[in-house]
Order: sequence, then C-alpha cells, then structure tokens
Amino acid sequence: MPDPQLLLAARVQAALSAAFGPSYADTDPVIRPSQFADLQANVALPLAKKLGRRPRDVAEEIVANLDTAGVVSDVQVSGPGFVNLTLSDAWIAAEAQRALEDERLAVPAADKPQKVVVEYSSPNVAKEMHVGHLRTTIVGDAIARILAFLGHDVVRDNHVGDWGTPFGMLIEHLLDLGEDAAARGDSSVSDLTEFYQAARQKFEGDAEFADRSRRRVVALQAGDAETLRLWQVLVDVSKEYFNAVYGRLGVTLGDDDIKGESYYNDLLAPTARELEDKGIAVISEGALCAFPPGFTGREGEPLPVIIRKSDGGYNYSTTDLATIRYRVDTEHVDRMVYVVGAPQSLHFQMVFAVSRMAGWLNGEVEAEHAQIGNVLGTDGKILRTRAGGTVKLSELLDEAVERAGAVFDEIQHDEPFDDATRAAIVRDVGMGAVKYADLSVARDSEYIFDFDRMISFNGKTGPYLQYAAARIRSIFRKGGLVPEDATGPIVLGHPAERALALELLGFGAVLKQAGDTAEPHRLASYVYAVADAYTTFYENCPVLKAPDEPTKASRLALCAATLRTLVTGLDLLGVPTPERM
Repeated sequence: MPDPQLLLAARVQAALSAAFGPSYADTDPVIRPSQFADLQANVALPLAKKLGRRPRDVAEEIVANLDTAGVVSDVQVSGPGFVNLTLSDAWIAAEAQRALEDERLAVPAADKPQKVVVEYSSPNVAKEMHVGHLRTTIVGDAIARILAFLGHDVVRDNHVGDWGTPFGMLIEHLLDLGEDAAARGDSSVSDLTEFYQAARQKFEGDAEFADRSRRRVVALQAGDAETLRLWQVLVDVSKEYFNAVYGRLGVTLGDDDIKGESYYNDLLAPTARELEDKGIAVISEGALCAFPPGFTGREGEPLPVIIRKSDGGYNYSTTDLATIRYRVDTEHVDRMVYVVGAPQSLHFQMVFAVSRMAGWLNGEVEAEHAQIGNVLGTDGKILRTRAGGTVKLSELLDEAVERAGAVFDEIQHDEPFDDATRAAIVRDVGMGAVKYADLSVARDSEYIFDFDRMISFNGKTGPYLQYAAARIRSIFRKGGLVPEDATGPIVLGHPAERALALELLGFGAVLKQAGDTAEPHRLASYVYAVADAYTTFYENCPVLKAPDEPTKASRLALCAATLRTLVTGLDLLGVPTPERM
C-alpha cells in the first residue's frame, strides 16, 4: 500500500518542480504530522530563504501547482507557510479495502531482496541460558521474521559458544560422573548450571583434575576422535535444553541454525594467514595483531585486534573475522546483523574495521551491531536473584506463566474455559507479556523487568494487544461469521472509522523502517497504535448493531482488516494471539 507520507511527498516535489523549476524536484518537502490536518509540508520555510521570498508566498505557489486529484480533499496554508494536507476519505477507504483484499495486507516485498544473516541468541554449550539471553533471542527473532516477511533471504544464525578451554574440564567432569548420566537425563548433567559450577569447582580445587582438563583441551583442539565424541555428548545435551527454551518462547531457531564457534575452527589459520599476507596483521609483542585506524587507548596508543595470541592460540576476534570471511566468500551474503549486547560495541567496531581493511566488508556487503541494552530489576540495577546470582531464563518464564494465570483468573470472561484451554491461553499470555515488554523498548536501551506492569491487561502491554485481537474475533463469533466473510465495501463516516482506517495504511512503511534499521520496537509501537485506534472505534461505532446493513458491512470489514494487521504484526514480533481470552 502507498505510504500516505511518501505519496504526498512525491506530489509536493512535483509541485516544487512545476513552480520553481526542475532543479527543485528532489528538494525534501519536509512532510510532518499536523494538528490541523493529516499531514503538512513545511518546505516553504527553508525554501523561502533560498528563493529570497516570503515563506507564505512560496507556500501559496506550491498549493497552486499541487495535484490533489484522488488523494487530497483539502489544502490550507497556515501560519508563516505551513501547507496542511487532508487526505480524502474515499482514498483512505479504498486503500483500506485494498489491504483487506490482499493476502499481504498490500505490504510490498522488497524491490531488491538481500541475503541477510541475523546472528542472535548465541548461548554457551553446557551453560543455562539466563535473562541476558532473553533480549538477544527475542529481538533477533523479531528482526529475522520482519526481514523474511519483507521478502529478504534470511539466514538465522545461532553462533553458540561451543569451543575453547572450558571444554577440557567439562569433558573430564562428564567422565567422572559417567557418560551414561547424560544418556539417561541425569540431573547432574541436565542441570547445566550445576554441572558447569561443579566442574569449575573441581578445576580450581583439584590439581590432578586440572591437569587432566588441560590435556583434554589439547586433545580437543588436535581433533582427537574420542574427545570430539565426548564433546558432542555435551553439545547434544545443551541443544535439547536450548530447543526446550526456544519452544516455550516460540522462537524460530532450530538445530540447523546452529553454527557455533567450532564450525569455523578450521578457518582460523587461513583467515589469519590472509590478513598477514595482505599486510593488515603484523607481529606485535609475539602476537599477531591488526591495528585498525582510529582506535586508541587512554594514552593514545593504537589498540590492537589480537588475531593470534603469543602462545599460538586464537580468540573470539579470530572467530568473528573468520565468520565474516566465510559469510562473504562462501554464503555470499549482502548484510549481517549481529544481535549482541551493547558492551560488545567496541569489539564489533574493531572487527568490522579490520574486515573493511581486508575488503570483506564494502559498499556491497555490510555488517551492523544491533546493540542490546541490559535488563534491569525494579531497583534499577542489573536483574539478579535475591542471592545475587544470574536469573535463569527458564525460571523467569515459569514465573511469567504463573503470574499470567493469576491475573487472567481475576478478569471477567465472556465464556468459561476448560483446564486445557485455560493453560494454553495463560501460556500464550505469559510469553506474550514478556516478549512484548522487551520488544516495545528500543533494543539499545535498558529496560526494567516488572511483572506487574508487563502482565497487565491495560496499557502498552502484550496482554492488552492479545485481548484486542480476541475481542475482534468475539464480534465475528457473536455474529455467526468468520473474518473472511467481511468484504465490505469500506465506507468512512464516523471520525473513529477514519482514524482507524488511516492507521492501518501505515503498516507497510513501519515494517520497511523496522527492517531497514533492525528495530522491532517500531513495529511494537505501531501495533499498539492500531489497537488503541480500534478501541476508540469499538467504543463509538457499533458493529453488529450498526444502524443499517451497509454500515454494518463496512465496520465488519474494518474489524477484519484490523484483526489481520494485529495478528500479522504480533506474529512478526513472535507474540501469539489466542483465539479467545
């Protein structure tokens, strides 16, 4: 569907060209929301200085040359030279009708589809996911969903931490417990936090165990078959746990999306060699380093990206560089989106800089760090357990469902639910509440994790939006209809009808912006605006008891278009929409 703002911008630019010459055809028309109309063009003010004329005179000439046919019903010049533009009710209704009839809600696919890698979640093998993984997982998943809907070829990439020195102690601890403990799901292994902490404690307190662990690391890195088999046991136990969490969250990640650090192990040496051959990496104090321009320490000394340590080992920077090289040379991607915590900002800036020096990133291939802010407790500090430990993600989700059930039971329902139906709804409400609360905040901002606020059925919350969708579905059930039966035609009479229809027309533009910037909160804000406009419509415009059949048909069509927009938008955020609530 055409974005009203872009459509009017094009028409104002055509008026500028007609009034002042073709050289002004590309001038920014400065289209903004208006309190006096739908939109306003503010270009007359900056243009007047260039033309040496009064802004209001410039505005009047723009209006005289403006093509309003079929789109604009009224144009007024106000103040020093603002051009206020009111869209035609008939045009708004026709575009809403077109969205209703289109399977994509008239959202166009990308003109130039890209192959985009979205790297997100990235937990560590043999460690439980904690609250810090919540944001990287659900924000990344929303970005992937949005880009895929827009027609891009999206590669979901779960870059799990599955390699390195800790695996020596983890494998030895597994052998001490007995490998069969993993096969039978023994809690000594399946409780990943306890398993890791026990291994760490033994490593720090038992010299013989520490020696075995170090030897095991050497064997792992050398590709010893038996060590790799034991390593795979730990990976498989962790995958089972990851998939259980992803399943609860409704996240679109699976085993096929995992490309852990181990995946790039054989590419580390060739990557280091290429950087050295190109003169980008040099030996500094025994280590192979790159020094990208513009990065300095406190004393002004150049900051290095260490590619190979002085002991011959590789690190995260090497793996990330090898990953970029692989994605460019082998996967032929156009864009890489790294959904990773904000504290890694400097790391990615420097890795990207080295990659540009190597020619892997250029004008045709780009990488970006979609920074993720911290999750805070209600005390304003990093969310912790009462004992000061890291909050387990699984326990957080358990509590979300429990609290959602308590709130759900307190509200009035149109019909009773059996236990199984209630459990399914409560699960969706709990997950939707947690996910929307996160996604409604700009991803690089910190936010306070407050169950009382996020599980409320009022305000800018997931449950409010889920209930809005369920309320629309209930109208169709009461009318003995299904949304597909509502074909209109849409005709706008009441101001609330017009406001709702106009809001629906913004879906495509919001999705494009959210995809271009990798910012799902833009979509989260939009679906709330749609639900809010629908609430006003619902309170002012009877549907099943409309004054006549044409009005009823129009309002049912508006309900159907709103429902599809809400459900599609929330689905792209990964928020489920129960049929009944």
